Amino acid sequence: MIGQIALIALGSNDGSFRGDVAENVAWAIERVGALAHGAVRVSPFYATPAYPAGAGPDFVNAAMAFATDLDAFALLAQLHTIEAEAGRIRRVRWGQRSLDLDLIALGNQVLPDAATQGHWRNLPADVQALAAPESLILPHPRLQDRSFVLVPLADVAADWRHPLLGLSVVEMLDRLSDADRAGVVRLEQRSAKG
Repeated sequence: MIGQIALIALGSNDGSFRGDVAENVAWAIERVGALAHGAVRVSPFYATPAYPAGAGPDFVNAAMAFATDLDAFALLAQLHTIEAEAGRIRRVRWGQRSLDLDLIALGNQVLPDAATQGHWRNLPADVQALAAPESLILPHPRLQDRSFVLVPLADVAADWRHPLLGLSVVEMLDRLSDADRAGVVRLEQRSAKG
C-alpha cells in the first residue's frame, strides 16, 4: 500500500566491513533510508544486552520510521539484501550478527492474518527460540516483549498502535519491567543522520 509508515528495528553485535557495530547501524540507516518516500525519523543509538541473555556481545540498536511505496514483501526483501551486503550470515537463530534489520510493522497491516499473527505472538519463549515462521508475520510477533525494540521505537513512532493489541508503542513499553527498560542505555550519537 502506497505511503504506509514502515517501522524498522536495526541492530548489530558483530563487526563487519563497515567497522564496529555502531558504524554498521549508521551505514544501514543510510541504506534503509533510501527506501523511504519522504522524511525519515531515526532514533538515537542504544546499547542493549544480547537476546537471549548470553547469546553474544551487547548490541547497538536503533529504530526508523518512514513512509514507503514498497509492499511488505518487497520491503523485507530489500532489508535482507542490505543485511547480506553487511555480511550477515544466518547460521544460528538469535545468534551474533553483523546486522539485523527487522520489519516491525507496515501501517496497520496484519499478515498473513490475525489468527496466525496471534499464534506466533503467544508462543512460549522456549518454543520461539526453536521455531521460525515460514512467512512474514506483521506486526512483528515479539514486538510487545522486547525493550530493545520498543525503547528506540518510542523515539520515532510513540503513538503507533498495534492493530490487534490496541496498545501504542509507549503503552507496550510501559508494560515491561523496570529491569527490562533499564537494560537499554542511550549512547552518544555518532554518525547517524536524524
